Amino acid sequence: MFDLLHFTDLLQPQWYVTHGGILLIMFVVFAETGLFAGFFLPGDSLLFVAGVFSHQLLEGFIPADQIELRLAMIIILISLSGILGNIFGYWFGAKSGPRLYQKTDSLLFKHQHLVNARNYYDKHGAMTIFVARFIPFIRTFAPIVAGTVSMNYRKFLIYNITGSFAWSIVMVLAGHYLNQFLIDHYNYDLSTHLGYIVLGIVLVTTIPFVFKMLVSGSKK
Repeated sequence: MFDLLHFTDLLQPQWYVTHGGILLIMFVVFAETGLFAGFFLPGDSLLFVAGVFSHQLLEGFIPADQIELRLAMIIILISLSGILGNIFGYWFGAKSGPRLYQKTDSLLFKHQHLVNARNYYDKHGAMTIFVARFIPFIRTFAPIVAGTVSMNYRKFLIYNITGSFAWSIVMVLAGHYLNQFLIDHYNYDLSTHLGYIVLGIVLVTTIPFVFKMLVSGSKK
């Protein structure tokens, strides 16, 4: 039976890596970047952890000694998932976006996240699609807002593709090379001490956004 314990597992990025591998990671990235119900799923921390566990992902498909090829394939697969997620979000926004603003809050939908994404889009324009990749919550709702406001699809696609690859490259390689550096120089493997690392990533990526929203709200 699904209970609170299992729900907290869904917030742990290493759970997806160890239980589903690259296919589950791809699904989570798709959901977190295109489905409004996926805003609570791990994003930055999941990609970082995928880099940390890169020696385990795609095992059986790419030899362990070809780590550069394995990293490249991980990045490509995650990037494609993010691109498709945003495309779905754009389509969903174009079809039903206006009605979402009338929707009440539920477990899988937070109206304020949609409003915040719309405000961010109004301020930063099309660049939001690129920048939003690195901002929790905004990342989920930005493509929906783009579809709602009928953003030029060609421009949307360009920012979508470049943003997805930039996000994947930065986060996956950061996880892989930081872990490799610590193993080589300090015999310290991040894969066995992920709790604090994940918490740190969540705080670093979330606190500036929350602070900015609070400051913006206080000025109104």
